[in-house]
Amino acid sequence: MTDSPAEPVRIAKFLAAAGIASRRRCEDLVTAGEITVNGNVISAPGTKVDPATDTIVWQGEVVTEKRKHYVVLNKPVGYTCSAGDAHAKKLVTELFPEQHERLFTVGRLDRESEGLLICTNDGDFAQIISHPSHEIPKRYRVWVQGSVYPGQMRRLEHGIKDKGDVLKALNVRQIKRQEFRTELEFVIAEGKNREIRRMCRNCGWRVLRLQRVQIGPVKLGQLDKGMWRSMTLEERQRLLELAGKTL
Repeated sequence: MTDSPAEPVRIAKFLAAAGIASRRRCEDLVTAGEITVNGNVISAPGTKVDPATDTIVWQGEVVTEKRKHYVVLNKPVGYTCSAGDAHAKKLVTELFPEQHERLFTVGRLDRESEGLLICTNDGDFAQIISHPSHEIPKRYRVWVQGSVYPGQMRRLEHGIKDKGDVLKALNVRQIKRQEFRTELEFVIAEGKNREIRRMCRNCGWRVLRLQRVQIGPVKLGQLDKGMWRSMTLEERQRLLELAGKTL
């Protein structure tokens, strides 16, 4: 175990620091009664613990703080980001070696999408980077079938309503037009559920391929599908700076 803080910390913060999940997900685990402290089930996310003296248990294992890992992955099509989906045929976590088995994704890509994912066991970092209020830009390449007009792209930049949500791109531009398909670039900040696919559907475009290529300063580059690399310290620092935080 690493040196514990001088004062007790909130249980959800400790669980996130131990690499269990993001802070928000850890709060859900506590509320659901899945965490025990010194043999007692707790349900209040505000409960404070002292990792030096308290025994915290999740899924039958004592939780201790672990070395933090920050990984950039090129997710292939067909892999599911949620580690808890019993119906998924292939999980993103299967792409990592055993020592990284508890990594979770910062945000998601749906099963049929591919490209850049940030994965970590640092729940606090994940919470900061994924929080919508920080509006970290994400860049996508999208290949669509259907007629693409400048007015449609401007409409997406102004924002459209879909099932109670306002979907808005920071920028949409055409990269290449071929006979049967058009390659577009989307830049978005919030990342609502299947946001780009919903935008395309509203424009009458059929998505043929969707690839995320950049999150803030972190680029996919030439990383092969299914492969991963460690995130650099500079990338982490610049991501946190975009969110108004520092290491």
